[in-house]
Amino acid sequence: MNKKIVIILIVITIIGFVVLSSPNNEVKIDKSVFHVTLANPQMYQDGVFTDVFSLEAGEYYFRFIPNGDSPKSLSISLEGENFNFNENFRLNGTLHKTAISEYYTWDYEGQKKIEIFEKQEFAIQINPNGNFLGTVSVDIIEN
Repeated sequence: MNKKIVIILIVITIIGFVVLSSPNNEVKIDKSVFHVTLANPQMYQDGVFTDVFSLEAGEYYFRFIPNGDSPKSLSISLEGENFNFNENFRLNGTLHKTAISEYYTWDYEGQKKIEIFEKQEFAIQINPNGNFLGTVSVDIIEN
């Protein structure tokens, strides 16, 4: 019986290797080019978090990891030498009901896609509009 189990495991491993190495099954991993977790009021100066970083030309997206205690709105500005982006993101909770429970998932609504046409340095400002105690992670990911 042990030989049958070994043979089955070898066959499954070979099939998995063939499927994963196939060129039609590309696995895309998001590359974060900017990340901050805002979880402490001391991270803000005059009510705003600021940072500076560089981006290459390309297409990028904002990604958030919020929860129900996150700021209800996040005002984000991203400014470069030849680029200016401003958006007021609004936290939206979606109720999910199952047979035994109810729960919410959270995300920010707003313009998440940005397109950069040349490499440059950027200044980002994130304003939680007075809610410094709610935590949220903000990423800019490369497409």
